[in-house]
Amino acid sequence: MGVNRLDLSTTIGNIRMKNPVTVASGTFAYGQEMSEFYDLSRLGAIVTKGTSLKPWPGNDYPRTVETSSGMLNAIGLQNDGLDALINEKIPFLRNFDVPVIVNVVGHTVEEYAEIAAWLDNVDGVAGIEINISCPNVKQGCLAFGTTPEGTAEVVSAVRARTSLTIITKLSPNVGSVIQIAKAAVDAGSDAISLVNTFLGTAIDPWKRKFRLSNVTGGLSGPAIKPIALRMVYEVAQAVDVPIVGMGGIMTAMDAVEFLLAGADAVSIGTANFVNPMAAVEIIDGIEEYLQSMGFGSAREIVGTVAES
Repeated sequence: MGVNRLDLSTTIGNIRMKNPVTVASGTFAYGQEMSEFYDLSRLGAIVTKGTSLKPWPGNDYPRTVETSSGMLNAIGLQNDGLDALINEKIPFLRNFDVPVIVNVVGHTVEEYAEIAAWLDNVDGVAGIEINISCPNVKQGCLAFGTTPEGTAEVVSAVRARTSLTIITKLSPNVGSVIQIAKAAVDAGSDAISLVNTFLGTAIDPWKRKFRLSNVTGGLSGPAIKPIALRMVYEVAQAVDVPIVGMGGIMTAMDAVEFLLAGADAVSIGTANFVNPMAAVEIIDGIEEYLQSMGFGSAREIVGTVAES
């Protein structure tokens, strides 16, 4: 007699994920290094490193600092540009049975739209994650994501140039993340991902200098989880599109909390630096949790948290 396996699948726009676990942009590069640890086909999806129209050099060093229960990064979205993604990175990822979502960045609305148009015809690309929330570049990205108007402008421009699933990645460094989310959805975003990193800094008291060359950086890791979880819950109540939740997820139980709060999928970020096997261990842990609780699918628990 066969064993009935749990249904871990979820759907984000037109992207069918075999399980609700993906990896956060900027923490997984393009998968080559991580493929030495496990079969990337185990993942629900892969979100690539942020990709710009032309190569970006990123910020000067030092640009990472370990903090209490987290890390600050000011990488500045260093990447090799769209041509390298299409000609070198995507062909590698096509070797795996996993949807690929390209995180896109730009200095102008036109750059976002042009990248989207190019990706629309690239075999192996399932969706686009619009990054309007990185706090570590001096022009673009976060500048668009701090107002509903700026968010709508970018999303509308991208929507006009692509038929791919669009996920808009939101910043927590705003007055009302709910208003930003609503603006993105109204402009054509198929899903929302949140949260990106929180703006912070660190100082060396002995040198009396900032530890980051950029002065500020994005705080990620377990320290931000309670705030990220609250924001995911609030946005899930406010919009009627799938949510990809992230922010300090280190274990399967962290991921389950985000699902209960209303996330349809979760993204693993800083945990990848601590434990290269984190994502697959979280997939296994979610399955064990569902089985122990008597559920038949991951979708059954999404948004089911009750007030105590």
